[in-house]
Amino acid sequence: MRPWVVFTFQDYRYLWATNLSTVISRWMRILVTAQWLFEVTGSAAQLGLIGAVQLVVQIPALLWGGALADYMNRKHLVAVAHALTMAVLLSMGFLSAAGLLTVWQVYVAIGITAATQVISQPAAAALTPQVVPRRHVMLAITADTATANGGSILAPLLFAGVAEGVGLTAVFFVAAVTTLPAAVLPFFIRARGQVAQIPEGSTVRRVWEGFLFVIRHPILPGLFLLDIGITVVSFYREILPVIAKGLFKGGAGAVGVLGSANSVGAVVGSFGTIFFVGYRSKGMLVIYASLAYALVLLVFSNVAALWAGMITIALIGAADAVTVAIRQTTVQLTTPDEMRGRASAFLVLAAVTANNIGTLWVGIWSALIGERATMMLGAFLALGATLLIWRVWKPLREYRYP
Repeated sequence: MRPWVVFTFQDYRYLWATNLSTVISRWMRILVTAQWLFEVTGSAAQLGLIGAVQLVVQIPALLWGGALADYMNRKHLVAVAHALTMAVLLSMGFLSAAGLLTVWQVYVAIGITAATQVISQPAAAALTPQVVPRRHVMLAITADTATANGGSILAPLLFAGVAEGVGLTAVFFVAAVTTLPAAVLPFFIRARGQVAQIPEGSTVRRVWEGFLFVIRHPILPGLFLLDIGITVVSFYREILPVIAKGLFKGGAGAVGVLGSANSVGAVVGSFGTIFFVGYRSKGMLVIYASLAYALVLLVFSNVAALWAGMITIALIGAADAVTVAIRQTTVQLTTPDEMRGRASAFLVLAAVTANNIGTLWVGIWSALIGERATMMLGAFLALGATLLIWRVWKPLREYRYP
């Protein structure tokens, strides 16, 4: 099957456009809030606190979002969540234009938008098997991953262009506009969006049932732990202003090109995953990609030229994209429809928890020992974590599909 065959399904095209809008909006929000805080405070530790704020709000938001995705109409949940995100971004824009935006307000806005953006993720992920046939699911997820990374190329470039040309205040408004399609397009999807068998009981009970399903699953816990093990010690995306300044002595422009280079690599990695659709040892494939991630991160920590940083961070993005596609496909194909929202929530929960702790980790260690030493330490720890999971989690290394 050719990768573009999934675009023959109209419902998938609407979902694809929604996902593209989502990723552009998310990256614009991440970059503008991080850059605003860094310019106002000049503190790497203050940026690291973004991870702490997001960690506090995203854990309950994800669990609630996963339970809602298996209970209410997934299309409506996605649309409403993004409408709230757009309202907050507009509010920050007006406050900034009036000269009233403060550090604590930015942290509050980060908390709200981080929650609304992750609430929609389990529902959007669970919609994929509803809008394409089962045999097209991996192609759809691969296309989604490539598109998301394509949006991650556009967003940093858009951010850099608007920030350098007009100013950070304008970025808040542009970020709100990019959110609008995600708040509207889900209503055009014709698929039902509601699970056939709605789970009974309270939200807490439904979340608990999802947790039990995940921890009893033979593959998913090892897959999630692998992601956590390499991300906690090396997550750099939300703290790119610090990395760009510390490693390459750059500002917003360097942040934009590094972010875009990372996403270019991720797009290449996503499309590269298509060639491994027929490779049955999917468990070992994700381990190989994780090892590549750690090794290239070690190289990235030792380069000084911006062009070399762009190349290595692109390779990091490529390796990461392979692991993302396999994790998402494994969840969707090994989970029944009435549990997909909650299983997807725990997948995202593992990822965002690792991302937020990683942001805090990199921010604090960068302030203590410097950015270069922090990245090098993360590379060695990520390598060790990957080898440990490979050794102890037999079901993961033996996982085959199809």
